[in-house]
Amino acid sequence: MISSEFHPTWPRLTGLLTPDGNELLAGTIYCIGRNFADHAAEMQAPIPSEPLVFTKPIGSLLVGAEASLSLPPQSQDVHHEVEWVVALAKGGKHISKEQAWNHVAGWAVGIDFTARDLQAAAKKAGKPWTVSKGFDGFGPVSPFIPVSNGQNQLYQNPDQQNHLQQNPNQQNHSAYEQLQLRLLVNGQLRQQDLLSNMLFDLPTLISYLSDLFTLRAGDIIFTGTPSGVSQVQAGDHCSASIHQSNGDSLAQLEVFIEAAS
Repeated sequence: MISSEFHPTWPRLTGLLTPDGNELLAGTIYCIGRNFADHAAEMQAPIPSEPLVFTKPIGSLLVGAEASLSLPPQSQDVHHEVEWVVALAKGGKHISKEQAWNHVAGWAVGIDFTARDLQAAAKKAGKPWTVSKGFDGFGPVSPFIPVSNGQNQLYQNPDQQNHLQQNPNQQNHSAYEQLQLRLLVNGQLRQQDLLSNMLFDLPTLISYLSDLFTLRAGDIIFTGTPSGVSQVQAGDHCSASIHQSNGDSLAQLEVFIEAAS
């Protein structure tokens, strides 16, 4: 099980390799707020007209099938936010939507934990959200699935799989829209929605971010959470997953919540 202890080396994105065969190192963690209309409504916030971007510090990132999270003593109201998390194989500036998928290394399921009381106080005071989003371990993600492997899992028809293998540059990424995010707490369903309900799809997010920043290999995008966010308590077990339309799970993350130390 992964702990939130400090590691002197930059986190590695388990499951993803660089061209020379080394594990891809994590870069900047970009996050997208209110990317599902129902979540914006439950937060009593307007639907954004363009992607709402914030970042998490690298110390919030944990990569692995299991993680433990110690609740910070500074907050009395930490919430779970399940998300589709995408890692980049290469960066760039002013990336077009048509070329965006060519920059993707792979994807995972993650949870953007949020100290909701601190976030609310920051909003009221007109201050940034960084503290509420950035505690150690507040961004656990599952091992990553390389995008080529993910395509083969998405398409069950052998003819489709053969076509993808023979024509790797003609992959149809629309199947990703039918994937479903899901989060259970102690076995009870809390969050569930299709990626197709994201207000801004992945190519739009990559293109938008690249117009603002120079993106780099290893950069990570938390693409937004559906409705159903709620508080977690010490002793809770959060199970995040991404499923195909037939119910098969493609990515799984188990997070165990511990009392503040």
